[in-house]
Amino acid sequence: MSFTVVIPARYASSRLPGKPLADINGSPMIRHVYEQACRSSASRVLVATDDERIAEVCGGFGAEAVMTSPDHASGTDRLQEVVARLGLGDDARVVNVQGDEPLIPPGLIDQVAGALNDYPEAAISTLCERIVRPADLFNPNVVKVVRDHDGYAHYFSRAPMPWLRDQWQPLTMPDTLPDDYRAWRHIGIYGYRVSLLHRFVSWPPAPTETMESLEQLRALYNGARIHVSEASETPPAGVDTREDLERVRRQLA
Repeated sequence: MSFTVVIPARYASSRLPGKPLADINGSPMIRHVYEQACRSSASRVLVATDDERIAEVCGGFGAEAVMTSPDHASGTDRLQEVVARLGLGDDARVVNVQGDEPLIPPGLIDQVAGALNDYPEAAISTLCERIVRPADLFNPNVVKVVRDHDGYAHYFSRAPMPWLRDQWQPLTMPDTLPDDYRAWRHIGIYGYRVSLLHRFVSWPPAPTETMESLEQLRALYNGARIHVSEASETPPAGVDTREDLERVRRQLA
């Protein structure tokens, strides 16, 4: 199984500017992400950035960096620019690993790439884990997914789903979830067939995508199939804030 890992890394961040270059125990965060990705089975790992400072740092520790346009509206647009510049064929596989995931398990990268081999109808592959806490189910920052019996996504939402109509009336958060209740949190790592990326950037934003602010809904809206596997292990949280950065520093100390 041959696949490429692309790590998008932007300097601008409203909550943590310069995040890819943030020091974690003597190395920039982007280096930790890159080294985790290199421990996967990927045949090639590269960083996609719109900032020369990040590209220069990546070159300093031996990572391949590709400069991309600063004008992309989404990470998928940036990814498509990279695969076009690399000249990858339509059936090539690419895994998008976020540049703020310094603890990403390499096994999850391999799992996402492998799903594209195991499920030929899937244009995109991604992961999920079971939700066991009501607070997570009712948290709009935790994205939920409903799947069919083969693991293909029906829908992604920030709302609680599936909804227990007879138990959750009126709209109140329960103290516990029933033992036989299955809800799934989406884990934001994606594998793509290159052909999907070229089609994706030609589609306008979908109405559901705009309402939910979930880019993957554009693919579903246009008939692309997304396979969602249960993650083989729970990934540590990424870095969004200064507090997250301090937590990761302690974990890697």
